[in-house]
Amino acid sequence: GGFDEKPSESPAVLKSRKLVQRRRNTCPSPQDISRALQSPSSAPSASAASLDELIQRCLNCFDSEGKLCSPRGSQLVHMTLMMHSWVVPSQTFAQKLLTLYPPLSLSDCPLDKRGLKWTQICHLVRQWISQFPAVFEADPLLEQTMGDLWALFAYFNHNSNTPHGNISQAPSSSVKKRKVSLIFDHMESDEMAEHLSYLEFKNFCNVSFLDYRSYVVRGSVRDNPALERSVMMCNGVSQWVQLMILSKHTAQQRAQVFTKFIHVAQKLRALQNFNTLMAVTGGLCHSSISRLKDTSNLLPPDITKALSEMTELLSSRSNYSNYRRLYNDCSGFKVPILGVHLKDLISLNEALPDYIDEDKINLSKLQHLYSNINDLLAIHSCTPPFEANKDLLHLLTLSLDLYYTEDEIYDLSYTKEPKNPKIQPVAPVKPPVVAEWGSGVTPRLDPGTISKHVKQMVDSIMKNYDQSQDGYISLEDFEKIAANFPFSFCTHETDREGQISREEITSYFMRGMSVCAKLGYNFNDAHNFHETTYKRPTFCDTCGGFLWGVIKQGYHCKDCGVNCHRHCRDLVGKECLKKHKNTTGSCPCTPAPDSKTKGNCWSSEEETFVFPQASEPEHNKGTVWRNNSDSTLSDRSTQTDPGVRQLSHSPPLYPPPPSPLRFG
Repeated sequence: GGFDEKPSESPAVLKSRKLVQRRRNTCPSPQDISRALQSPSSAPSASAASLDELIQRCLNCFDSEGKLCSPRGSQLVHMTLMMHSWVVPSQTFAQKLLTLYPPLSLSDCPLDKRGLKWTQICHLVRQWISQFPAVFEADPLLEQTMGDLWALFAYFNHNSNTPHGNISQAPSSSVKKRKVSLIFDHMESDEMAEHLSYLEFKNFCNVSFLDYRSYVVRGSVRDNPALERSVMMCNGVSQWVQLMILSKHTAQQRAQVFTKFIHVAQKLRALQNFNTLMAVTGGLCHSSISRLKDTSNLLPPDITKALSEMTELLSSRSNYSNYRRLYNDCSGFKVPILGVHLKDLISLNEALPDYIDEDKINLSKLQHLYSNINDLLAIHSCTPPFEANKDLLHLLTLSLDLYYTEDEIYDLSYTKEPKNPKIQPVAPVKPPVVAEWGSGVTPRLDPGTISKHVKQMVDSIMKNYDQSQDGYISLEDFEKIAANFPFSFCTHETDREGQISREEITSYFMRGMSVCAKLGYNFNDAHNFHETTYKRPTFCDTCGGFLWGVIKQGYHCKDCGVNCHRHCRDLVGKECLKKHKNTTGSCPCTPAPDSKTKGNCWSSEEETFVFPQASEPEHNKGTVWRNNSDSTLSDRSTQTDPGVRQLSHSPPLYPPPPSPLRFG
């Protein structure tokens, strides 16, 4: 018997099938999709429309004076201008405005209607430029089409000057100019939480809707500076929490620091800063900390209870239902857990088709995406309920610049409390699990940025501690400040007994930060390494040696195919080739800051505060720790038991998105 001929598929179906094949690793589960679709939204009057029909609806929302006729019309215009690029390129959208109503086609219309039509087009374009200026900076083709539109507007004697909105919030000019303590032990928990929240707030304000779209389409923060900085911030906070605990010499001191960070977490919860709360809690629950039995035994019961409450709040159970319920009840200033909401965007984008009936744009999809992105962008218009001190910001910024590998942190943990099989383990606290969207992103600071941050920090130290204005501070004060930065391997020298100069302080921090930064320059940071069992003889691309063993003999990069031993990972001399692929395409994101500034200016004050900008490494600097015999972190554990380091079961520094999301 014969077979029925398979009917031909429409272009929309083929496009959807290709998309599913390309993104099979990040495809959400049916449960994820159904939950994402349950998010509240006010859908337009019709669920689908052609591009011409959608533009006409937007134009009809404007009256003759350029005012939007109703809140519903305002929402439709804003949604269309923000979300159309998910379906059609912005250049196509602008070209449609240019050709949809050319002068000749309007020649048979009454003069007053013709003028109204062009006025509506002009006001729609003005709304587009004023509300989303970043779109035009990132798309040269769109800029060219807009030039043609401006020529037509000039012909019809329309004003082409448009205001450009500024979404960033400058810090209040009323910040108190007071002397502050830059010593970690002196800093109040509330004060620390507020300044971490200020850094997080400014970081969120730098992320545009283009960055969210870029991540959802590409599935990666690579070549997306704004989101990459957000990941660096989360990872930096989580690592800093671990290092500040592990930098203390006695279990009692470590328990005190742990308790302090619990109080910081409680204040973050009160400030409704859930993103930094997740980072702090992730650091406290990291296995390098939770394995410290002597420290855990000294924690008061109320601190242990508070940690359990935090992990329960941030639990991934039922798609973060506890967090979502609390977040939806919050009003005013609030910072969401970014990884959770990015997962929602991916679920919606994968679940719903771009078109219905081939040529009808799926407005329901755009509306759902718009509603979720608009919630993330709402923080741009908020004012934090606290003020920030620039000197403390400099302290925290330089502290968060520190970078250590997972192995280094584990070695430090085992140096503080060696493994003792006779000790009964305490009941573990299940760590919160958030998105792996941030896993694998490490700080890659260029020397210029490090130098700038060190200078800002030293200026703040001298301003607050140089009472005699002679360029020196007491050695006792300096050693207390230096305790904020756990690189005890770095020794300081001084030419005046009991005092240390500005130049000597600068030299100390530059040497310490340079070593830490070099850990972030490893080529393996760019590789997508996975522990692998090889079925045929394979040699290490770094040392040339044979990969011995029955299973899991070495590491394989899924992007470029490099193979290496475990101990050769930090020495890989080849850069990942996938990194150089052109990924810009038609998916722009917020441009990186000007290379001359090395970061984003967040302050309206004369001395600007700059957040670190990720930059590409030039050389492999991955062997520095092996050359520092004085380093506490270089005291390698002699444990050979594979149970010593369960890296595969420990949470990443930025707590991971639930399965089944896996971003390759």
